[in-house]
Amino acid sequence: MLNIGGLHEGFVLDHIEAGKSMEIYKYLGLDKFDCCVAIIKNARSNKMGKKDIIKIECPVDQIDLEALGFIDHNITVNIIQDDRIVEKKRLSLPQEICNVVKCKNPRCITSIEQELDHVFVLTDPVKGIYRCKYCEEKYRKRKKK
Repeated sequence: MLNIGGLHEGFVLDHIEAGKSMEIYKYLGLDKFDCCVAIIKNARSNKMGKKDIIKIECPVDQIDLEALGFIDHNITVNIIQDDRIVEKKRLSLPQEICNVVKCKNPRCITSIEQELDHVFVLTDPVKGIYRCKYCEEKYRKRKKK
């Protein structure tokens, strides 16, 4: 039986699609923080079959969780303070994402002006389609294998 201790203060990212936890770990830059992180991959789930879970022990204002909705809007974020869950957040697709993905259009201004932020705007919430703010290039997510 796997046993990972509770958190005094931090986050539990639950209902992560199996195999996506390392992508989220990299995006959040958790390797740059001096905090305790537990990644559970392929945990059994009645609802999903398999899922990943990430436990992060750090001050709740230390990590920006906004773009998680873009990566996987089915993630549940449990916010822990004083050893208990104080809030459960369900994520949704953000209206705008900044520097999460890069524009692939070689004629886009972001290819020339390296210091410009890569900003994508949600143009079709039903299909989850984002377009570059500058050139309107459509962002295509990688297909699952």
